Amino acid sequence: MTQRITQVDAFTAEPFAGNPAGVCLLPDAGDPAWMQRVACEMNLAETAFLHKQGDDYSLRWFTPTTEVDLCGHATLASAHVFWEEGHLPSDQPARFHTRSGLLTATRDGAWINMDFPATPPQATEPPDGLLAALGVASAVWTGKTRWVEFVELESGAAVRALVPDMGRLARFPMRGVIVTARAATPEYDFVSRFFAPAAGVPEDPVTGSAHSALAPYWAERLNKSAMTGYQVSPRGGVILVRPSGDRVIISGQAVTTLRGELLA
Repeated sequence: MTQRITQVDAFTAEPFAGNPAGVCLLPDAGDPAWMQRVACEMNLAETAFLHKQGDDYSLRWFTPTTEVDLCGHATLASAHVFWEEGHLPSDQPARFHTRSGLLTATRDGAWINMDFPATPPQATEPPDGLLAALGVASAVWTGKTRWVEFVELESGAAVRALVPDMGRLARFPMRGVIVTARAATPEYDFVSRFFAPAAGVPEDPVTGSAHSALAPYWAERLNKSAMTGYQVSPRGGVILVRPSGDRVIISGQAVTTLRGELLA
């Protein structure tokens, strides 16, 4: 039996930019070991697996090495596939039941708006050796969320220049680390990068879930209710954010780059 799988570049309107995700719509709940093997074979930051759950869908995300609790770009990619392939009418919201609760996505022209839980970072001292593993001597601010460490640097140039020691970063007991700074140009409010070598993703090209933390953090510091972030990975991606209480609206675009069939 074959199984269709689609690859989508998320948080971009152009192919071969943004963050690629696999999207696999299953006839029923998949075997976790099989899903993990497929994600390893796809070798993307995340592969999404979905099946019907009543009128909605169950959604799980896997990196090449582990299942994760929250992923923005693969959720965006999933909603894009549902509307593009006609699984949902374009005016109907996509509703996903996940490890992080109910997530919804709606279509707004070329953009997709996702309703995610806010995960604002709490101020903490960084773990011993974390800044050295990132290759920096000091930080403006450090903290952590439920899943990741959070580091603000003095400038966007400093964020772009990072060359972390991935081997050292992988030894920290965390999913990953967000590094951010104020943007130097007016088209963006802040820039960021995300490193998760312990989860099999040395540098994630564009990380929707990181913006659940970045949005409330920068909203407080910039006193703004709507912002534009740019993730300055080699592929790069644009993310619009609007914090709203304990939720964040995360918006992006997406483009399909590949459709295929799994034969195993």
